[in-house]
Amino acid sequence: MPSGARRTPSRKGSMVDVPKDMLDQIKKLEDLFIVDGQKLKEVTNQFVSELVRGLGQNDATIPMNPTWCMAFPDGNETGTFLALDMGGTNMRVCEVTLTEEKGEFDIIQSKYRMPEELKTGTADELWAYVADCLQQFIEYHHGDEKIEQLPLGFTFSYPATQEYIDHGILQRWTKGFDIDGVEGKDVVPPFEAALAERGLPIKLTALVNDTTGTMIASAYTDPLMRIGCIFGTGCNAAYMEDCGSIPKIAHMNLDASLPMAINCEYGAFDNEHKVLPRTPYDIIIDKESPRPGQQAFEKMIAGLYLGEIFRLVLLDLHQNHECDFFAGQDISKLKKAYSLDAGFLAAIEEDPFENLSETYDLMQNKLSISCTKPELELLRRLAELIGTRAARLSACGVAAICKHKGWETCHVGADGSVFNKYPHFKIRGAQALKEILDWPENKGKGKGDPIEILPAEDGSGVGAALIAALTLKRVQQGQNAGIRDPEAMKKAAALASKAKPSK
Repeated sequence: MPSGARRTPSRKGSMVDVPKDMLDQIKKLEDLFIVDGQKLKEVTNQFVSELVRGLGQNDATIPMNPTWCMAFPDGNETGTFLALDMGGTNMRVCEVTLTEEKGEFDIIQSKYRMPEELKTGTADELWAYVADCLQQFIEYHHGDEKIEQLPLGFTFSYPATQEYIDHGILQRWTKGFDIDGVEGKDVVPPFEAALAERGLPIKLTALVNDTTGTMIASAYTDPLMRIGCIFGTGCNAAYMEDCGSIPKIAHMNLDASLPMAINCEYGAFDNEHKVLPRTPYDIIIDKESPRPGQQAFEKMIAGLYLGEIFRLVLLDLHQNHECDFFAGQDISKLKKAYSLDAGFLAAIEEDPFENLSETYDLMQNKLSISCTKPELELLRRLAELIGTRAARLSACGVAAICKHKGWETCHVGADGSVFNKYPHFKIRGAQALKEILDWPENKGKGKGDPIEILPAEDGSGVGAALIAALTLKRVQQGQNAGIRDPEAMKKAAALASKAKPSK
């Protein structure tokens, strides 16, 4: 074990003992991974033009999908709604009661495991299982109560296009799902058939993307909220656009001032590789991924890829012989693709000890590699470089939306494992926003930054329920854009307004 005094966190690090050949490698890595303010501005400007292109055409790199969620909540929404969130590991069913108190809600929820065999089974098996879970939830929480009908917001966080708020064409499966005969088809009819087969008193009111849900849930409790973001396994953002600024739906002749939530799906930004500062390691990740040439932005900032970038650099340092790195060590475990995750980098960045003893243990336990003190210093610096680059680039998407909309101040609701758990992610992102948008030193002093990225509310639960509520509200007001069957939705709205909140 390397020697060195243990002390409380706030480690400064020391390169004194690092040999020159390894210092040269660290300098090379810094040159590759550091993104300066000028480059961030260049990325952001390109981002703005790609957002605008996505609003104008259906085949743009960033899809900019209209979601048919056409209002922010005002905090006065009431009623009882179901929310269903179908994730890759678990499925969550919530019953959300929006109370008479402005911006308040009650929630009861249950989680169900998503069996692995379902992910490669048939569509009928999948929808039968989902409907069985909903049935179980209603029987457990409502017993023999007579329920007329409960509106449902279904968080379907897989890339889908929507011509209507309660329908969606699945573009492709993600999160380990690979069920034949669903891609390219509307997911709603088979789901509704499974509900009808069981006689369940549920009306699917809105198919919701989790990022849009994040924005709406956050806006319910914070009127300054304008954007919802996910920084997790993947990355995405949603914001409210004016219908008049979305040329690709001009043929619908909607009132130009009507709002429309846009699900950007901007992980695909710069698929043409015009501006992002890709390293040789990013190029390898893209080449060896299941979908080369796609999701260029996501592959540089999302949690799924951060550990893999780190692993590829370590492998290269060992193999290029420009310095003694892991000399004489068995690196067979390091050769396994995607064996390190973002949590591994986070743990290295959080190691509080001067001698990096936690990093030493981590490398030993996970990879059976015993590191020297200089190697540990390089690992720490590399984790910082990769984590910082991800946070700084992620700010470009937020800055681009704000620049496009002309917003100088707003709140952004963010969710996802990287945002919530990765050390210093928030502060690095905030610093990047300041550089991109040229805030003067004193701007926002004492009040927070003009544009603040804050932890979001529960998008896939409360957000989905709110979008269902907002949909019924607008149907009652006679606003039927993006509603396939207005009469059925009006009936659902009438029943929902009669429904008593659960005890």
